[in-house]
Amino acid sequence: MSKLNKELLGKIKEKSEVVNLLKNELGKVIVGQKDVIEKTIISMLSNGNLLLEGAPGLAKTLLVNTLANASSCDFSRIQFTPDLLPSDIIGTKIFNQKDSSFETKFGPIFANFVLADEINRAPPKTQSALLEAMAEKQVTILGETFSLDKPFLVFATQNPIEQEGTYPLPEAQIDRFMFKLLVEYPSKEEELEILDRMTTNNFPSASSVISGEEIIDLQKLVREIYVDDLVKEYIVSIVDATRNPDSYEVEFGKFIEWGASPRANIFLTIGSKACALLDGRDYVNSDDVKKIVYDILRHRIILSYEADIENVSTHDVIDEILEKVKCP
Repeated sequence: MSKLNKELLGKIKEKSEVVNLLKNELGKVIVGQKDVIEKTIISMLSNGNLLLEGAPGLAKTLLVNTLANASSCDFSRIQFTPDLLPSDIIGTKIFNQKDSSFETKFGPIFANFVLADEINRAPPKTQSALLEAMAEKQVTILGETFSLDKPFLVFATQNPIEQEGTYPLPEAQIDRFMFKLLVEYPSKEEELEILDRMTTNNFPSASSVISGEEIIDLQKLVREIYVDDLVKEYIVSIVDATRNPDSYEVEFGKFIEWGASPRANIFLTIGSKACALLDGRDYVNSDDVKKIVYDILRHRIILSYEADIENVSTHDVIDEILEKVKCP
């Protein structure tokens, strides 16, 4: 191993300890949900936006708020409602009569961690106000462009139960989220622990263990982790199988209307690198890819109505793809 590789590995092992410390701090507040916590951190390390889907009361908002507290980052929560306007998110210009000039009033989008709560409750015009911010890390207010502070991440939640008064996210927007995580109900044992934590005066809190500057450094470090050509081929083949299932003899392919976009390849690669960093490794293996593949593909594979009739889900499709695509 070269001196340069030894230095990189040493830095990765050092930083993985910091990241695991962050994970432990989140665990002090959030009961259970270990997979969701880990994937949220992976999303942050990959500089990717996150969509959390789950029933009300499953600590989705608390998770993002706790992450911001443990990261010493500015946190902003936007409650999406049907009457919310784009200017309520990004801001607007207000006329100052005293000096006859326009002043810029910045909206809640100007924060490090932005929680878009119940994003599917706002109309499409307001939802689209997030697009430029998520993709370009900037917003435009009445023709003037403003850069957002780094790190900048959008964490959106949506409630799958209610349909009335909601506006489903269009494919173009949902594709901009790196992960779509499904937040499940806690177990009976975890629920008892929730009662112990949340019904006394000793409400748990997370200590700040990392800074915004360190998060930016970690995001850069993740990109230095090595990915072998065989693993790259594996990643590209998985995504290609969602578009050309017949080439891989995927029987459930007949239910696929649209396969995953090129973003799936990018996020699978960067996310796998973040998984390697969490384990203190300077290289990616196939297990890293398998760890996040469902969360990256579940909202990028669009199935036909026949799939509903046959009770076939995207999870079933991904299962078969992983069986048919050769693993290095």
